[in-house]
Amino acid sequence: MDVHVPTRMLVEALVRTDLTVDAGDLYATANLLRMNDQQVRLCIKRLVAEGRFVQEGRGRKAILRATGGTERAIGLDVEFVTHAFRQDAGLAPWDGAWHLVGFAVPESARPARDALRACLTFLGGAAIHGGLYLSANPWEPYVEEHARRLDILNHVTFLTTRDLRRGEETDPVALTRAMWPLDEIAERYDRLAAVAEPRLALIEDSADLSGAQRLTVAVELAAEFTRAMEADPLLPPELLPPSWPGARARALTARCWSLLEEQSDQDDSGIRLFRLYGDTAVTTPREFDLDNRRSAGHDPTVRGPG
Repeated sequence: MDVHVPTRMLVEALVRTDLTVDAGDLYATANLLRMNDQQVRLCIKRLVAEGRFVQEGRGRKAILRATGGTERAIGLDVEFVTHAFRQDAGLAPWDGAWHLVGFAVPESARPARDALRACLTFLGGAAIHGGLYLSANPWEPYVEEHARRLDILNHVTFLTTRDLRRGEETDPVALTRAMWPLDEIAERYDRLAAVAEPRLALIEDSADLSGAQRLTVAVELAAEFTRAMEADPLLPPELLPPSWPGARARALTARCWSLLEEQSDQDDSGIRLFRLYGDTAVTTPREFDLDNRRSAGHDPTVRGPG
């Protein structure tokens, strides 16, 4: 299955542990993926204009340095991916609490109100009514930090409850299906699995893959993994259908990353992709091994504790 890799996503995938991107690596990788230099230059220009990176130097000798906002976003990505793999391994069971955030921000602060709403959506919140959002995860620290930066914290109300009812419906699984677009999210994970499976077979059958081949596989996996994770509110396994594909798709991807890491040379820049996830993605197969759990009678597509 072919994978479209946007130039912006490639830049983000090549961020190193020191939060910089080597422009030489960026142009070389883009060329391998059949992107031209003009695409890369325009993308860098946009990212700098948006304040996401600062450029030091020119051309292929330049260094892109992530700004504070980009650094915070990367940190959140790492936290969320870590949490997803912990859920898959049964290490983050749901405590039964629903977390609600309500806000009544005046029209004079409309940009801040819109930014808060975007934040709640990014954090996986479901809109219940105007100005009222729901999560099954303890998202209060993230929401509070964002509201403080926007200077609207005094307009935000936090509430936790174990007694949630919509109309006459009180079943948490049924409520979850009604409030989040689970079918659409599942389709993204089905696609991720469809991308990862043949690439895993390629990696396992071809120990002598070239650096360019490993790089292409790593970028494609990173792109598809990002598409799936961006739309996922990371709902607790107890609230999801038994056939939920997220855990299996992530496990396949993590297995690919682990093998690519084993096969890489020390200076193989391609395996820097998503290295910020470090132990999260690479060591997860040892906690959540697809074959071992299946042979033990546990279907890895059934998300739940234990």
